[in-house]
Amino acid sequence: RLINTIFCKHKDERTTKLKELNHLSDVYKKYDTFVIDLWGVIHNGVKLNSSAIEVIEQLKNNSKKIVFLSNAPRPSSQVINFLIKMKMKRKYLSNVMTSGEAAMHAINKNQFGKNFFHLGPPRDTSVFEKVKDNKVDLNKCDFILCTGLFDNFENDLKYYENFLRKYISKKMVCTNPDLTVHRGNVEEFCAGSVAKIFEELGGEVAYFGKPHREIYNMCFNSNEKVLAIGDNLRTDIRGANNLNIDCIFISEGVHRDEFNDTSELDILLENYKVKANFFQRELKW
Repeated sequence: RLINTIFCKHKDERTTKLKELNHLSDVYKKYDTFVIDLWGVIHNGVKLNSSAIEVIEQLKNNSKKIVFLSNAPRPSSQVINFLIKMKMKRKYLSNVMTSGEAAMHAINKNQFGKNFFHLGPPRDTSVFEKVKDNKVDLNKCDFILCTGLFDNFENDLKYYENFLRKYISKKMVCTNPDLTVHRGNVEEFCAGSVAKIFEELGGEVAYFGKPHREIYNMCFNSNEKVLAIGDNLRTDIRGANNLNIDCIFISEGVHRDEFNDTSELDILLENYKVKANFFQRELKW
């Protein structure tokens, strides 16, 4: 009985850590700056989330600072163009930072060496446009620049295990720490899945993007009261925890198939060893 009482008490304490926030309007006045993830919160890779766009409009109308922080392996300008094609208003896109943008600055400075091998699809070449002449084959490179998966091997992670096994002495630069993303209802692997394999083989990876502190230094100052909003526990929520800032977990995003009911979310977060102040099914004003 004592054990059951202690367990129940701990379970009750744990469940009180995560509160459902029906309306962002209930808490927004407490914060100066909102760091918001894009894929999984603002859009699903195919279309914009109308309720999330309403949130952006309301925050702008109330003179709040909005920073869109994305683990996209492309420069910020490319992501802005993508959002505009989805009919997002340009006036909302004054502060967009991507992991690809941060990686691009480091690559242009030869931070990891001069010559690189590009592991990823051709659509990601914009991240190394200024140093494209330094692209070489795998045997001659100083480092491996991973922006994603090859088009011909989008679903075969075993391929990368065999492909990279002989090259773990080289450093890998990962421009997107995410493991997966949903494009509409279809789950796709991201660069982080390849980087994870590389690390498991014994290789060293330099990551750009959430949850690593450096990317946040480009988004806000230490004197700002910040609320982070995202759907990825490994990146968005862990990143907020690393910076000790408040956060909202969007539950109907990348982790939506990992629980049956929102009553299980406290256990989900515990499994990922992260904490969140609130959750919303989707971002809602």
